[in-house]
Amino acid sequence: MQAIIELSGIKKEYKIGLEEIHALSGVSLNIFKNEYVALMGPSGSGKSTLMNMLGCLDSPTDGDYTLNGLAVAKMSDNELAEVRNKQIGFVFQTFNLLPRSTTLENVMLPLVYSGIAKPQREEMAKKVLEQVGLGNRMSHKPNELSGGQRQRVAIARALVNNPAIILADEPTGNLDSKTSIEIMGLFEEIHKNGNTIILVTHEEDIALHAHRIVRLKDGLVESDTQNANITTYKKRMEEIQ
Repeated sequence: MQAIIELSGIKKEYKIGLEEIHALSGVSLNIFKNEYVALMGPSGSGKSTLMNMLGCLDSPTDGDYTLNGLAVAKMSDNELAEVRNKQIGFVFQTFNLLPRSTTLENVMLPLVYSGIAKPQREEMAKKVLEQVGLGNRMSHKPNELSGGQRQRVAIARALVNNPAIILADEPTGNLDSKTSIEIMGLFEEIHKNGNTIILVTHEEDIALHAHRIVRLKDGLVESDTQNANITTYKKRMEEIQ
Protein backbone atom coordinates (compact mmCIF):
# COMPACT_ATOMS: atom_id res chain seq x y z
CA MET A 1 0.00 0.00 0.00
CA GLN A 2 1.30 3.45 -0.96
CA ALA A 3 1.85 5.87 1.91
CA ILE A 4 0.00 9.19 1.65
CA ILE A 5 2.79 10.75 3.75
CA GLU A 6 6.43 9.65 3.56
CA LEU A 7 8.97 11.34 5.80
CA SER A 8 12.60 10.28 5.54
CA GLY A 9 15.36 11.69 7.78
CA ILE A 10 13.53 14.97 8.43
CA LYS A 11 15.67 17.46 10.31
CA LYS A 12 14.90 21.02 11.40
CA GLU A 13 17.45 23.33 12.94
CA TYR A 14 17.02 26.89 14.17
CA LYS A 15 19.63 29.40 15.19
CA ILE A 16 18.85 31.58 18.19
CA GLY A 17 21.80 33.89 18.64
CA LEU A 18 24.86 31.65 18.73
CA GLU A 19 22.86 28.62 19.83
CA GLU A 20 21.70 25.99 17.33
CA ILE A 21 18.41 24.28 18.21
CA HIS A 22 17.79 20.80 16.77
CA ALA A 23 13.97 20.70 16.77
CA LEU A 24 13.84 17.52 14.65
CA SER A 25 16.83 15.20 14.51
CA GLY A 26 16.00 12.78 11.69
CA VAL A 27 12.33 11.78 11.77
CA SER A 28 11.21 8.99 9.42
CA LEU A 29 7.50 8.20 9.33
CA ASN A 30 4.94 6.77 6.91
CA ILE A 31 1.20 7.45 7.19
CA PHE A 32 -1.24 5.60 4.95
CA LYS A 33 -4.56 6.58 3.42
CA ASN A 34 -7.49 6.48 5.90
CA GLU A 35 -5.23 6.12 8.94
CA TYR A 36 -6.14 7.97 12.15
CA VAL A 37 -2.91 8.96 13.85
CA ALA A 38 -2.24 10.91 17.05
CA LEU A 39 1.06 12.78 17.44
CA MET A 40 2.06 13.20 21.07
CA GLY A 41 5.01 14.57 23.00
CA PRO A 42 5.93 16.95 25.80
CA SER A 43 6.89 20.59 25.26
CA GLY A 44 10.17 20.70 23.35
CA SER A 45 9.72 17.22 21.85
CA GLY A 46 9.45 18.53 18.28
CA LYS A 47 5.72 17.79 18.04
CA SER A 48 4.74 21.31 16.89
CA THR A 49 7.66 21.50 14.45
CA LEU A 50 6.66 18.16 12.94
CA MET A 51 3.06 19.36 12.63
CA ASN A 52 4.28 22.43 10.73
CA MET A 53 6.25 20.15 8.39
CA LEU A 54 3.30 17.84 7.80
CA GLY A 55 1.05 20.84 7.14
CA CYS A 56 3.54 22.38 4.66
CA LEU A 57 3.75 25.44 6.92
CA ASP A 58 7.53 25.06 7.14
CA SER A 59 10.32 23.31 5.22
CA PRO A 60 12.90 20.93 6.67
CA THR A 61 16.59 21.74 6.95
CA ASP A 62 17.31 18.27 5.60
CA GLY A 63 15.41 15.13 4.60
CA ASP A 64 12.61 14.22 2.20
CA TYR A 65 8.84 14.65 2.48
CA THR A 66 6.45 13.19 -0.07
CA LEU A 67 2.77 14.10 0.30
CA ASN A 68 0.28 12.25 -1.90
CA GLY A 69 3.03 11.70 -4.49
CA LEU A 70 4.34 15.29 -4.35
CA ALA A 71 7.93 15.98 -3.24
CA VAL A 72 7.28 19.00 -1.00
CA ALA A 73 10.51 19.30 1.04
CA LYS A 74 12.21 21.67 -1.43
CA MET A 75 9.14 23.58 -2.65
CA SER A 76 8.94 27.39 -2.62
CA ASP A 77 6.54 29.21 -0.29
CA ASN A 78 4.06 29.78 -3.13
CA GLU A 79 4.17 26.12 -4.13
CA LEU A 80 3.66 25.06 -0.51
CA ALA A 81 0.65 27.39 -0.22
CA GLU A 82 -0.95 25.72 -3.23
CA VAL A 83 -0.31 22.25 -1.80
CA ARG A 84 -1.79 23.30 1.56
CA ASN A 85 -4.97 24.58 -0.02
CA LYS A 86 -5.54 21.47 -2.13
CA GLN A 87 -4.20 18.67 0.04
CA ILE A 88 -4.64 19.63 3.71
CA GLY A 89 -7.59 20.65 5.85
CA PHE A 90 -6.58 22.37 9.10
CA VAL A 91 -8.47 22.38 12.40
CA PHE A 92 -7.00 24.59 15.14
CA GLN A 93 -7.55 24.88 18.88
CA THR A 94 -8.60 28.55 18.49
CA PHE A 95 -11.02 27.85 15.58
CA ASN A 96 -9.56 30.73 13.45
CA LEU A 97 -12.93 31.84 12.10
CA LEU A 98 -13.60 35.26 10.55
CA PRO A 99 -15.77 37.03 13.16
CA ARG A 100 -17.80 39.16 10.74
CA SER A 101 -18.52 36.32 8.31
CA THR A 102 -21.39 33.84 8.52
CA THR A 103 -20.91 30.13 9.08
CA LEU A 104 -21.47 29.51 5.36
CA GLU A 105 -18.99 32.22 4.33
CA ASN A 106 -16.32 30.86 6.69
CA VAL A 107 -16.67 27.37 5.25
CA MET A 108 -16.62 28.66 1.66
CA LEU A 109 -13.34 30.53 2.18
CA PRO A 110 -10.87 27.81 1.04
CA LEU A 111 -12.90 27.38 -2.15
CA VAL A 112 -12.43 31.06 -3.08
CA TYR A 113 -8.69 30.41 -3.47
CA SER A 114 -9.44 27.37 -5.61
CA GLY A 115 -11.21 29.47 -8.24
CA ILE A 116 -14.54 27.63 -7.88
CA ALA A 117 -17.66 29.55 -8.98
CA LYS A 118 -19.85 30.94 -6.18
CA PRO A 119 -22.94 28.71 -6.74
CA GLN A 120 -20.75 25.61 -6.56
CA ARG A 121 -18.91 26.98 -3.50
CA GLU A 122 -22.23 27.46 -1.70
CA GLU A 123 -23.41 23.96 -2.61
CA MET A 124 -20.17 22.35 -1.39
CA ALA A 125 -20.15 24.38 1.85
CA LYS A 126 -23.81 23.57 2.61
CA LYS A 127 -23.12 19.87 2.09
CA VAL A 128 -20.29 19.71 4.67
CA LEU A 129 -22.22 21.88 7.15
CA GLU A 130 -25.04 19.34 7.00
CA GLN A 131 -22.44 16.62 7.52
CA VAL A 132 -21.20 18.23 10.78
CA GLY A 133 -24.74 18.91 12.06
CA LEU A 134 -24.91 22.66 11.40
CA GLY A 135 -27.40 22.80 8.54
CA ASN A 136 -29.59 25.13 10.64
CA ARG A 137 -26.74 27.53 11.57
CA MET A 138 -25.51 28.64 8.15
CA SER A 139 -26.38 32.32 8.55
CA HIS A 140 -25.03 32.61 12.12
CA LYS A 141 -21.79 34.44 12.90
CA PRO A 142 -19.15 32.94 15.24
CA ASN A 143 -20.25 35.01 18.26
CA GLU A 144 -23.74 33.50 17.90
CA LEU A 145 -22.39 29.96 18.22
CA SER A 146 -21.16 27.84 21.15
CA GLY A 147 -17.54 26.71 21.32
CA GLY A 148 -18.47 23.26 20.07
CA GLN A 149 -20.44 24.73 17.17
CA ARG A 150 -17.52 27.00 16.24
CA GLN A 151 -15.22 23.98 16.14
CA ARG A 152 -17.75 22.17 13.92
CA VAL A 153 -17.62 25.15 11.53
CA ALA A 154 -13.81 24.86 11.53
CA ILE A 155 -14.06 21.13 10.80
CA ALA A 156 -16.51 21.78 7.95
CA ARG A 157 -14.09 24.36 6.52
CA ALA A 158 -11.29 21.76 6.72
CA LEU A 159 -13.43 19.19 4.87
CA VAL A 160 -14.88 21.41 2.13
CA ASN A 161 -11.98 21.03 -0.33
CA ASN A 162 -12.02 17.22 0.06
CA PRO A 163 -8.36 17.26 1.16
CA ALA A 164 -6.07 14.24 1.34
CA ILE A 165 -5.43 14.88 5.05
CA ILE A 166 -7.21 16.50 8.00
CA LEU A 167 -4.58 17.94 10.35
CA ALA A 168 -6.07 18.80 13.76
CA ASP A 169 -3.92 20.74 16.24
CA GLU A 170 -5.25 20.39 19.83
CA PRO A 171 -8.83 20.55 18.45
CA THR A 172 -10.45 20.16 21.89
CA GLY A 173 -8.09 22.47 23.80
CA ASN A 174 -10.71 25.22 24.27
CA LEU A 175 -13.70 22.94 24.90
CA ASP A 176 -15.25 21.39 28.01
CA SER A 177 -15.13 17.61 28.52
CA LYS A 178 -18.60 16.79 27.15
CA THR A 179 -18.14 18.96 24.05
CA SER A 180 -14.64 17.51 23.53
CA ILE A 181 -16.08 14.00 23.40
CA GLU A 182 -18.76 15.13 20.92
CA ILE A 183 -16.09 16.68 18.67
CA MET A 184 -13.96 13.52 18.87
CA GLY A 185 -17.08 11.55 17.92
CA LEU A 186 -17.36 13.76 14.84
CA PHE A 187 -13.73 13.01 13.93
CA GLU A 188 -14.54 9.32 14.31
CA GLU A 189 -17.39 9.69 11.79
CA ILE A 190 -15.13 11.62 9.40
CA HIS A 191 -12.55 8.85 9.63
CA LYS A 192 -15.21 6.22 8.91
CA ASN A 193 -16.09 8.20 5.76
CA GLY A 194 -12.56 7.58 4.44
CA ASN A 195 -10.56 10.63 5.52
CA THR A 196 -6.97 10.45 6.77
CA ILE A 197 -6.70 12.23 10.13
CA ILE A 198 -3.58 13.40 11.98
CA LEU A 199 -4.36 14.61 15.48
CA VAL A 200 -1.78 16.62 17.44
CA THR A 201 -2.48 16.55 21.17
CA HIS A 202 -0.83 16.41 24.59
CA GLU A 203 -3.93 14.84 26.18
CA GLU A 204 -3.82 11.07 26.60
CA ASP A 205 -7.61 10.64 26.65
CA ILE A 206 -7.94 12.53 23.36
CA ALA A 207 -5.09 10.54 21.75
CA LEU A 208 -6.88 7.31 22.68
CA HIS A 209 -9.51 8.05 20.03
CA ALA A 210 -6.83 7.53 17.34
CA HIS A 211 -5.97 4.12 15.92
CA ARG A 212 -2.21 4.74 15.99
CA ILE A 213 -0.15 6.81 18.45
CA VAL A 214 3.25 8.29 17.55
CA ARG A 215 5.21 9.74 20.47
CA LEU A 216 8.07 12.18 20.02
CA LYS A 217 10.92 12.98 22.38
CA ASP A 218 13.95 15.20 21.81
CA GLY A 219 13.20 15.61 18.11
CA LEU A 220 12.91 11.88 17.39
CA VAL A 221 10.14 9.28 17.22
CA GLU A 222 10.25 7.58 20.62
CA SER A 223 7.47 5.08 19.89
CA ASP A 224 4.98 4.27 17.15
CA THR A 225 2.24 1.87 18.20
CA GLN A 226 -1.22 0.73 17.18
CA ASN A 227 -3.84 1.68 19.77
CA ALA A 228 -5.23 -1.55 21.16
CA ASN A 229 -7.69 0.35 23.39
CA ILE A 230 -9.50 2.70 21.02
CA THR A 231 -11.91 4.85 23.02
CA THR A 232 -15.17 4.93 21.12
CA TYR A 233 -17.49 7.91 21.07
CA LYS A 234 -20.55 6.03 22.36
CA LYS A 235 -18.66 4.48 25.24
CA ARG A 236 -17.25 7.82 26.37
CA MET A 237 -20.65 9.51 26.10
CA GLU A 238 -22.14 6.77 28.29
CA GLU A 239 -19.40 7.31 30.88
CA ILE A 240 -20.14 11.02 31.34
CA GLN A 241 -23.94 10.81 31.34
